[in-house]
Amino acid sequence: MSEPGNTFKKAPKRKPMRGRNVAVSPEMREAYAKLIKEREQKEETYGRHLPQDPPRGR
Repeated sequence: MSEPGNTFKKAPKRKPMRGRNVAVSPEMREAYAKLIKEREQKEETYGRHLPQDPPRGR
């Protein structure tokens, strides 16, 4: 059997994982910004053509 004093001890805290930094060329940064803008425009135009909320009723 295990020792009763060791069973319910708190686990030691872990060090938080560090984020990764990625070096990107200015051209790639521009291309990514352009891609994001295009995606936002597509979503906006798509949402504009969707029908508005229909009135609820029986």
